[in-house]
Amino acid sequence: MAELLIKHLSSPEWLAYTIAALVHCGLLLAIALCSAAVGEWLERKVSARIQDRLGIVRVGGRFGWLQPVADGIKLLCKEDIVPKAADRPLFKIAPYINFCAVYCAYLALPFADGWVALDLNAGAFFLLAVLGLEIFGVVLGGYSSGSKWSLYGAMREAAQVVSYEIPLGLCVVLIVVVSGTMNLVEIGNQQAGWFFNWYLFHDPFTFVAFFVYVACAVASTNRAPFDLPEAESELVAGFMTEYSGFRWVFYFMSEYAAIFVVSGLGALLFLGGWNGPIPIAWLLGLTADNHEFLGWLGNLLGMCNFIVKAFLGMTFMVWLRWTLPRLRVDQVITTCLKYCVPIVSAMLVGAMLWSFFLPGGVIAALTKPDSFPCSAWERTVPTLCVGGERDSGAARKEARMQSLPAVRSHAEHGNEGYFQEENR
Repeated sequence: MAELLIKHLSSPEWLAYTIAALVHCGLLLAIALCSAAVGEWLERKVSARIQDRLGIVRVGGRFGWLQPVADGIKLLCKEDIVPKAADRPLFKIAPYINFCAVYCAYLALPFADGWVALDLNAGAFFLLAVLGLEIFGVVLGGYSSGSKWSLYGAMREAAQVVSYEIPLGLCVVLIVVVSGTMNLVEIGNQQAGWFFNWYLFHDPFTFVAFFVYVACAVASTNRAPFDLPEAESELVAGFMTEYSGFRWVFYFMSEYAAIFVVSGLGALLFLGGWNGPIPIAWLLGLTADNHEFLGWLGNLLGMCNFIVKAFLGMTFMVWLRWTLPRLRVDQVITTCLKYCVPIVSAMLVGAMLWSFFLPGGVIAALTKPDSFPCSAWERTVPTLCVGGERDSGAARKEARMQSLPAVRSHAEHGNEGYFQEENR
C-alpha cells in the first residue's frame, strides 16, 4: 500500500508508510472487535440451543444479529466506578494492557498465503509469547482492585496460565519439528492440497497432540471447565469483580479475541490453515501462476476458509462451557502437570523419531523402500546413482566408509586433548 501511495500520489515516504501502518492497525482492530462480537453472539445462541431456549431474537431480526452492538452501547453508557480502596492508576490501565497483548497477537496471525501483518520467521513463538503477556493485565487488575476476591481470581489466573503454557508450547514445538520451520505462513503452505496433507493426519503423534492442544487452548483462555479465575459461584466474577462500564468491555473483548487467536493458531498448526479439505482454489485455477487477480481471489477464498475454521473452534469452546461442569483448582493443575505435560512430551519424542526415520511418511516408505535410507545419518551422504537409478546399497556402504574416518579423527583429537590436559 505504501508503494502505491508513493508511486501514484507522489506522497512522501514517511507519510505513505504512516498511512499504511494506520490502515493495517485499523484492519486488525476491526478483526479483533468482530471476533469478540461474533463470540458473544455465539455464546448467547449456542447456550440457548443447549438449554432449549430461543435466545436473542428481538435485536437485529430473528437471529439477534445486532445484540452485540446493543450490549456495547449499553456498557459504554454505564458509570465507570473505581473502588475507594483501589490503586487508581493501575486499576485504570490494567484492562488496556490485557487487550493490547491479545491485539498484538493478531500481528503474526496469517489469514492466507502472504496475508499477514508481520511475516515473522519465528511467528509461532512470537504469537505464544505475546499471548502470555495477557496475564499482566489480569494480575494488575486483581491486585489493584482492593478486593480479596479479585486478588484470588488473579492468582488463580496466574497459576493456570503459567502451568498450561508449558504443554501448549510443546504442542507448537512438535509441529515445528515436523514442518522444519517456525514461520506460520510456511506451515500453512506445507499443508496445501487435500485434507490428508494436514498435520493432524501426518502421524499418530500429531493426531494425539491436537487434542492436547485443544485442552490447553481452552484452559489458556479461561473457558469452562477451566474458568477458575472468573468462578461466578465462588468469586462473583474473579479479577473483574470491581470493574464496570467501558473497562469491563476491554476484559470481555480480550477473552473472545484470544479465543479466536488460539482457534486460528490450532487451525494453522493442525487443520491446514487456509487450505480447505478440498483444494477448490487449485481446482478452479485461482492461483497467482494463472493471473495476479486470480491469485488474489484464491487468497480471499482461503481467508474465508481460515475464518470459518477459527469460528468453528470458538463454537466448540462455547459448547464445551455449557456442557461440562467446572473443575476444582487442584483438578485443573493436576490435569496439566500429570496428564497434558507427560502426554505431549511423549508425543514430541515420537514425532522426532518419526521425522528421523520416516521423513516422507509410512506410505512412501512402503511403496518406495529403496528411496528411504535406514537413518538420517545416511541421508547426509550424497546419493550414488548407477545407470540413472539410486543404488541404496552403495549409498549405505559409502555412508559407513565416510563415517569411520570422522569417528577416528574425533577420537584422536579427543585423546590428544585429554593427554595435553594431563601433561599440563
